[in-house]
Amino acid sequence: MSIDPDQLRIVSYPAPILKARAEPVPEVDDTVRAVAQRMIELMHEAEGIGLAAPQVNLPWRMFVAEIWSENQTDFRPEGGELPCATDGPLVCINPVLSEPSRDLVPLDEGCLSIPGIAGEVRRPSEITLTATNLDGEEFTVRARDLLARCFQHEYDHLDGMLIIDRFTHKARLRHRQAIKQLEAGSRLL
Repeated sequence: MSIDPDQLRIVSYPAPILKARAEPVPEVDDTVRAVAQRMIELMHEAEGIGLAAPQVNLPWRMFVAEIWSENQTDFRPEGGELPCATDGPLVCINPVLSEPSRDLVPLDEGCLSIPGIAGEVRRPSEITLTATNLDGEEFTVRARDLLARCFQHEYDHLDGMLIIDRFTHKARLRHRQAIKQLEAGSRLL
């Protein structure tokens, strides 16, 4: 599959790729690195904190994330250095989530692929992420709060799950009409 990273754009719901399970990235090569860089650019342009490959119409198990906080307390690495500079984006290839905390914290979430719609989603406040970086090395990070939420949100994209699938009942009811309009609009194109 030939990919021109410069042609990548964020796709909007109900694009079919957003509801499909992504496939593992077989190897970290120059194409994967170029796609990751383009995804970071698109995330920044859209003022997002994360972006998954399916959101740019690629069926890959990869996402980028960047959470800014004063002291980077969202990161709690397990042994050793962080897998990236704390002042830059994190690229996660073939990620796996594990060890979620038992609590479910409610917070409104939005999505770059579902513009104008945000609603309450309950997620564990802590999660462990294991993934491969752009150097082909595996890393593990224990994340909490917003970073943990971001990891879970982006990981959901890799399994074809969207925030509208995770909305609380109240949020789902509140946005029912807007979601129907998005779905109807795609049929008109």
